Amino acid sequence: MILPPDLVIFDCDGVLVDSEPLTNVVIRDNLLRHGLDISLDRIVDLFVGGTMSGVMTTARGMGADLPGDWLDSIYSDIFEVLAAKVEPVPGAAAVLDVLDVAGIPYAVGSNGPHRKMEITLGRTGLLERLRGRVYSREDVINPKPAPDVYLKAASVAGISPHRCVVIEDSASGARAGRAAGMYCMGYVAVSDPDRLAPICDVLFASMHDVPTLLGL
Repeated sequence: MILPPDLVIFDCDGVLVDSEPLTNVVIRDNLLRHGLDISLDRIVDLFVGGTMSGVMTTARGMGADLPGDWLDSIYSDIFEVLAAKVEPVPGAAAVLDVLDVAGIPYAVGSNGPHRKMEITLGRTGLLERLRGRVYSREDVINPKPAPDVYLKAASVAGISPHRCVVIEDSASGARAGRAAGMYCMGYVAVSDPDRLAPICDVLFASMHDVPTLLGL
């Protein structure tokens, strides 16, 4: 791909907002109350980049006694914590500033629900500049690792997938970007580089490196 791109699509959790550590603790504590004792490291391995429906299915398969209304209950717990504590990923807003100056549009593509992103992007001050360009797995048929949400963002923007860059921190999301035919940058400040390296076109550990990697 010849950089800079015509569109940059960000994953939300772990890329724009530092929500995953908070969410993982809520999931761990909740599953423990329902009979499944697993470590935070294991939760990261199993669930980061997926959907809460996927968490429920996997946890039940591992022996968790989850009630029928578990999804509503866990989302309520997660939203409460995020609304009180979530912070932006360091340097994320500065990347958006650089893109604005360069005239390069950007969007968000996430496996999370819109309500969650309203909370996290709202608290971190990013929502207004992203409004109308935030896409959820609720907007498409298949969640990541299917490419649907990224193809949706590109289609609405009227930009060829091959002229798009995806910024991801999970293997599931990176697979979605690659399946969409997009250039994929893997953010590994927290994520395991070994899991992302085979999927991504480039890895980086600081948002401050993004403008240079985008050719700006």
